[in-house]
Amino acid sequence: RVRIPLPVSNILWEHCIRLANRTLVEGYANVKKCSNEGRALMQLDFQQFLMKLEKLTDIRPIPDKEFVETYIKAYYLTENDMESWIKEHREYSTKQLTNLVNVCLGSHINKKSRQKLLAAIDDIDRPKR
Repeated sequence: RVRIPLPVSNILWEHCIRLANRTLVEGYANVKKCSNEGRALMQLDFQQFLMKLEKLTDIRPIPDKEFVETYIKAYYLTENDMESWIKEHREYSTKQLTNLVNVCLGSHINKKSRQKLLAAIDDIDRPKR
């Protein structure tokens, strides 16, 4: 057995947690359909994940916790709120934003609103000239 110094251990944990949280958002972005109940279950699953992490490590705050929570909660936004949210949250990939809009289609965003939101995502993604 090799002892790992605490600072090194904390760095390793931080990177593992950050990668796990980024992977969760990527997984959520691959969902094709999701109901309100499904998003609520995502939140519950993430809360369970956080509780287990808090028992495993002393790292506080949990890296990228807000990154995951913000993405899950964005599903509940209204059309107008989602448009401003998309413009403010450039930390998410175009794919993640596009999927969020597509999954919301039919639940509380109509096709016309969907096109408007997708255009806003394209505007962000387009390089500035």
